[in-house]
Amino acid sequence: MLDVRRLRLLRELAHRGTIAAVAEALAFSPSAVSQQLTALEREAGVALLERTGRRVMLTPAAHGLVRHAEAVLAVLEQAAAELAEAKRGPAGPLRIGTFPSAARVVIPPALVLLAERWPELEPMVAEVDPAGVADLLRSGELDVALVHDYDFVPAPVEPGIASEPLFAEAMYLATAEPGPGTPGPVRRILPSAPRSAGQALAAHAGDPWILATHGTLCHAMAIRACQAAGFTPRIRHRVDDFDTVLALVAAEQGVALVPELGLLAPPAAVHLHRLPMSRRTTVAFRHGAGGHPAVAAFGAAVRATLPVILRNS
Repeated sequence: MLDVRRLRLLRELAHRGTIAAVAEALAFSPSAVSQQLTALEREAGVALLERTGRRVMLTPAAHGLVRHAEAVLAVLEQAAAELAEAKRGPAGPLRIGTFPSAARVVIPPALVLLAERWPELEPMVAEVDPAGVADLLRSGELDVALVHDYDFVPAPVEPGIASEPLFAEAMYLATAEPGPGTPGPVRRILPSAPRSAGQALAAHAGDPWILATHGTLCHAMAIRACQAAGFTPRIRHRVDDFDTVLALVAAEQGVALVPELGLLAPPAAVHLHRLPMSRRTTVAFRHGAGGHPAVAAFGAAVRATLPVILRNS
C-alpha cells in the first residue's frame, strides 16, 4: 500500500524541483525527505528517482504516479470537505492568501461579513504574490487565496489547483501630465477616449517607468505590455505598493500601470488614462476543497461584498 504522505512529498518534488526546496517548504530536513522518498520507492517496487550527483530527476514511472497522487489528494480533500460539512458550520483556522491591493480593499469587508455569519471561523491572512500561491496551497500552508492575472500574463494551469472567477478591473496608465486633448483637472478618461493600449504606452516609451519588483506578475505584465507596444521600459523605480507608485508618479519620477483597486485615493497631480486592458481576480483552492464549508464561506463573503467594493473603487 502506498503511503499518502510520501505521495505528497513526491508530488511536491515534481513541482518544486529539488529535495531541498521540498524540505524547506514542508519544514522537513532534506535527509528526512530523501528517506521518505526512498521508502516510497520500496513500496512502489520500481525506481522513482534518478540521482546524478546532487541532482534528482523523476523517472517516467514517478511522473505517472504523481498524476495518480493528484487524483488521490483531490479525493481526500473532498472527503475532508464532506466531513467538515457534517459539522455545525465553518470553524477553526482558515489560512487565506491575497495580493496587496485585495488585502486592502477586498479582504477587510469580507472578514467583517465572515465574523458576523461564522464567528467560530478564524481567518488568518497573509500577503502572497500570485506567482507563489500554487505551491503554498499544495503544501497546505494556505487553504484558499485570491489571485490575479493580466491580459499579457494569463494564469498558468497549476496541477492540483482549482479556481473560480470573481471580478475584472480596468487598467490605467498613470502619468504626471494629462494626455493630448485632456482638460487640466480630469483624472480619468472614459473607455472610448484612449487610443489602443499600444499607442498609449508607446507615447511614453522615452519616459522612466515605475514597475513592481522583479518576479511578480505585475512586473511581468508591465514589461510584456510595453514590449507589445514596441519598446522595453526604462525602469527607474521598483515598488509594489500602488499608493507609493502613485506618489512617485505625482513627483514626476516616472509613469506606471495601475489597476482599479490601486486607485482608492490618487494624488491630484496624477492623471489616469484608462486602457483597453484588464486584471482578473479569482479565488483559488486545492482540487476537491471547493466544497469545504470554510473555503465556500470565504468565497461567498467576497462575492457578497463585491458590489459595494466595485462601486466605491
